[in-house]
Formats: sequence, C-alpha cells, structure tokens
Amino acid sequence: MKGLGVASTALAAATLFAASAVAATSVDPIVIKVRLIVRITAPVHELISFAMQGNKFFYKTNGTEFYIKGLAYQQDVGGNGSTTAGSSTFTDPLADPAGCKRDIPLLQELQTNTIRVYAINVSLDHSQCMQMLQDAGIYLIADLSQPAVSINRDTPQWNDQVYKQYTSVVDALQKYTNVLGFFAGNEVANSVNTTAASAFVKAAVRDMKAYIKQQNYRTIGVGYATADVSDIRVQLADYFNCGPAAAAIDFWGYNIYSWCGNSSYSLSGYETRTQEFANYTVPAFFAEYGCNTVEPRAFSEVAALFGSDMTSVWSGGIVYEYFQETNKYGLVSINGDTASKLPDFAAYSSQIAMVSPSGVNSASYTPTNTVARSCPTTGSAWEAATALPPTPNQQLCSCMLPALSCVAKPNGNDTAVQSLFAEVCGLFQGVCNGITANATTGVYGAYSMCNATEQLSWAFNAYYQNQKGTQNNDACDFNGAATTQAAASPTGSCAALISQAGSAGTGTVTSVPSGTGSGGGSGGSSSSSTATKKGAAGMVTVPSFSFGMLSLGIYVMAAAMVGAGMVLL
Repeated sequence: MKGLGVASTALAAATLFAASAVAATSVDPIVIKVRLIVRITAPVHELISFAMQGNKFFYKTNGTEFYIKGLAYQQDVGGNGSTTAGSSTFTDPLADPAGCKRDIPLLQELQTNTIRVYAINVSLDHSQCMQMLQDAGIYLIADLSQPAVSINRDTPQWNDQVYKQYTSVVDALQKYTNVLGFFAGNEVANSVNTTAASAFVKAAVRDMKAYIKQQNYRTIGVGYATADVSDIRVQLADYFNCGPAAAAIDFWGYNIYSWCGNSSYSLSGYETRTQEFANYTVPAFFAEYGCNTVEPRAFSEVAALFGSDMTSVWSGGIVYEYFQETNKYGLVSINGDTASKLPDFAAYSSQIAMVSPSGVNSASYTPTNTVARSCPTTGSAWEAATALPPTPNQQLCSCMLPALSCVAKPNGNDTAVQSLFAEVCGLFQGVCNGITANATTGVYGAYSMCNATEQLSWAFNAYYQNQKGTQNNDACDFNGAATTQAAASPTGSCAALISQAGSAGTGTVTSVPSGTGSGGGSGGSSSSSTATKKGAAGMVTVPSFSFGMLSLGIYVMAAAMVGAGMVLL
C-alpha cells in the first residue's frame, strides 16, 4: 500500500469494509460489492467482491487481507457531539471541495486509505469531496452524531430526535460507495457510573442496522468507538459483541493513547490489549491513536500496530488527527488555502511508509473466534442490562397524542417543564411508567422515546384518568400547563400501535418506523436525553426536554416514586 500509481498498488490501497457482523455461530464469509479505483492514466472503475470472515477483512478476488491506514479528518469536533469551543456549530470537511482538493494530496502522501469524520451536515452537498476521495482511493468512516444531537453519557436517551439525526446521516451518505461504515457512538461510557448509557448506544446500533436493511441500501457496517478505560474496557467490548447479531456491532473501534514516546509493545499495554481481543468475533481496529505527551510524536507504535504481533488481531488504525488544533495533535496547520506540514507529519510519514502488513490469505484462514462474548452481569461494575430501549417510532408518538383527553400546552420554559415532570410523576405510583426508562433493569416505557411534550402529555393524561370519578376538578390543569381535548379513537395503523403500547404504556411495540430520517441538519436544539444513577432499586429515568440549546434531565428513584419520591438533580 505504498501508492496509487499502478493497478497492483491501487488494489492494495482500496479500503474496503465489511458491513455486517458475522453471526455468532457462522464462519461463512460475508460478501459485499464495493468500487475499486485503479489509477493508471485515468480512474477506471470496476466492481470487485469483498469478504469478511471472523475478525478479518479480505479481498474476495485474491483473498488478501485488508488493513486500515487512517486519519481523523475534522477541525474543532470530537466524537459524541462535542466541539472544542463547546458550541453546537461545526464545519463539515466533506462539504468543502476547496479544502478536500488542498488536503487529499497530503493524505495520499501519508498512504491514507481511510478518513474518519465526526459530524456531517446533511443539508450540505458532499458529492465533490466524496468523488475526490473515491478517485484517490480513500474511504470514509462517519460518526452518526453531531454536536447538537447525540447520545450523551450523562443524560442518555435513544429518542425520535436522535434517531432522525442518525438516519439522516445514513440517508445522506449511503449512496457513496466509498463509505465504509458508521459509528453509533464515541466514548459514550467513560466510567462505571455511565455504563448504563451503553444500552442506548446499542439500541442505536440495532436500529441503524435494521434501518439500512429496511431502506434496501447496500450493506454498510455500524460500529462503536470506545474509550480506553481500565475499569470497563473488557465489559464494553463484551456488551457490544454479545447477544443477537442483529443488535451487535459490526466492527469495534478502540481509541487508545497508551503508547507515548518511545514506549514498547509490552509497556504501552498493546500486548495486553491484543490478548484481550484475540478471540473477538468481528474486526477491531484503533479508531484513534497517537499519544502526544512527548513532542514531537515519534509514532513508533505504527511498526507495532502493523507488525506480526498485532496484525492477527487488529485491522490497522486511525491516527488522531490531520488538522492542528489547540490540543496539538495535528499533522498539518491550515492558513486559508495553504496546508503546512508539521514535524508530526514527517514522523508519521516515515513510519507508515515502512510498514507493509501481509496478514493471511482467506483461502488458508479458518476463524476460530466464532462465539460472541457473554454479556456482562449488571452490578457494581456494570449498569447496562441486555434488554435495550425501544426503537424510536414517531408514528406511535403522533398517534398517541390525539388519543389523550388531557395534554400539555406548549411550554418553552425549561425550568417550568422540569417542575411539571417532577410534579406529575410524584402524584401516584405508575403514572410515568409509560415514559420512563431503566437501563439497569432493562424496563422501558413504550413512549420513552417520544419528545418532551408528548411524554408530558402522556403523564398528565394518566393522572387525569386516575382522577376521574373523584371531586378533583383540576386534574387536568397543573396551574394552566395542561388542557383537556376531545380524545380521538385511534383507527387503522394507529389503533394497532396504541394497542401494542397498552393502556399503561408498558407494552412492546413491534411495528417498525416507516419514515426516513431525511431533513436533519447541523443546527437545532440539543438532543432530548435522560440520565441514569445507581439506587437501591435501580434508577428510573423520565424524559428530559430540549428547548433552545438547554437540555435538562429529570430523575426518579425507583424505590420512591410516590409523593415526595421525585428527586431533582
């Protein structure tokens, strides 16, 4: 993979991703069709087949194993919806043809066959950059979140808004054959007390895999990029790999910065990490690497990552990062239309040029890692149950609202809405069961993925129905925040959805969403979310809400969900 000058080297440079996980008991290769760009005198396109077996990627035509040589390629945006400035705005590098034209020759100089982009603005045009990348033999791994809409570790929720954001990115990028896969989350859980958020991310993995299939898109893999946290690194890898293949990750990204300066395979922890992933059933690679505590970076870990000790387990990695920012991880600095090479550029260039992993040939490879990991047990060291949140279904939420007799009035006051949730959920046991989520016990209300107004309306109506026949004439008032309406009897598909949800809102809705995610953009309000904290009986969460840029969470202790049992944090 030294360049793109002739057909033989172009074949090695074409980055190809398997797009769906191997079933736990399957050893048959998954074959997908991808586009190969061969440069001789002009780009020539021809279809080849690509196969995945066990934890490896293979070219189907000759059985050669494939390794990622990648770079993180985006300014001012980190994973999981964060920006270096703490704002909701970001620059989409794939919507900047001038920037792509400036940078792609330098990416090629670094033998790059894959870039990772953390946030996509689906309202912009990506066709020019994606074509330039394709012509250069460079493929894309895209995160599905963006700064304003993501699954947040402290207030996690898999709801209609986040679902729309994720599907909109899939819709926007699926047509480009050099899109290799998507990350459903990046370092969402980074401590034991944030592991409950993993249930929401795994639900996103499940639903994006199903959505891609439902829309009849070409097969594209969905994975997760994890933080290197010693207390939970093994549990995280187990959790996202365990259970039914339909909900398991297709590939595993590992953000690891433990090799600093001239460390070693053993001292850096690379040896131990390789042993831990030796029997993983899907491809694993470094989604970020390149410690900078010693400057300039020597990138001596490149030889190890692409050397014989690691290539049987890891499928390469993505260096963090191309652009120089305040964190000083960049390989180049940008000044207008000019990109200037930094010392790290030369160091990485020399190291990546010296590696040429050979791997194994598919014809002589029989995977022994065919059994998925066991799911971690919930307890003091892990807080996410195997049962996952329901698939967001806007149709269900839209059907529910007209069927209520008492509904919430629109309210843009965050504090007021927070107080209303606290009030109604504390009035009697079970009033908020249809909208709460407990990721530790795996119990989720059917309407736990609806928006804040819909969820508050559900809770108001539940209380109103409970008070019928009493002398409480203000049961649908809540100091003017609620109002009565003539409830419409659900018909057609709405009747089926409401019936599945059940009168208490605790049923299981089996109907899948019918709409696409088209229309999500780079702006808008922050994602609705909930948070999880450990309690004696498990923490039950009710919805947060988003107005403007502020997202607030409401928390309910399962053991005290009556009267004054509502706890506001």
